[in-house]
Amino acid sequence: MDESSFILGVDLDGVVGDFYGAMRSIAAEWLSRPLEALTPDISYGLDEWGIAEYGGYDRLHRFAVTQRNLFLDMKPIKDAPAVLRKLSNKGIRIITHRLFLKYSHKTSVIQTVEWLDNWDIPYWDICFMADKVAVGAHVYIDDAPSNIRLLRSQGCRTIVFSNSTNRDFPGPRADTWQDVERLVMEAREEWQTGTMGLFA
Repeated sequence: MDESSFILGVDLDGVVGDFYGAMRSIAAEWLSRPLEALTPDISYGLDEWGIAEYGGYDRLHRFAVTQRNLFLDMKPIKDAPAVLRKLSNKGIRIITHRLFLKYSHKTSVIQTVEWLDNWDIPYWDICFMADKVAVGAHVYIDDAPSNIRLLRSQGCRTIVFSNSTNRDFPGPRADTWQDVERLVMEAREEWQTGTMGLFA
């Protein structure tokens, strides 16, 4: 079996890039509050920061991308670039839904590609799409509850990258990128031996 046909589907925000850390700093500026006033223990949508009365998530997100270069300036999550380099012969396919806001697509795409190149993060393909199931990866890594739920409902092997938005989901779960490496190598071995089953 050709090793190169194994496909690893990797989400970016909250998995490879420290999306919530970067958004917290930008939101503190946008809300004119001290950083310490914004809890890092958030749910998906950032409601804990009280952004609804300031125009909501979409407005904050647009400001972060178009005025503060969110996708260009965010730091990677610890060890993510190095581990992805080690896994680079495993068919990495970046899958991200960064094009959900109108009129900022060009900025989002340019920042994304430049960020990946700047941190020397390898990938075979990059897919800007909401329907991650359609990518057909053998294993997915994601942190968003809606994505995890959908992927698993379709039988897709999905590793949960841990943060406060997804703590209720069962494993397989990765708290660090060393965990990701171990789980991916285990899945690849199962794939090679034909023992990989669908996620139940």
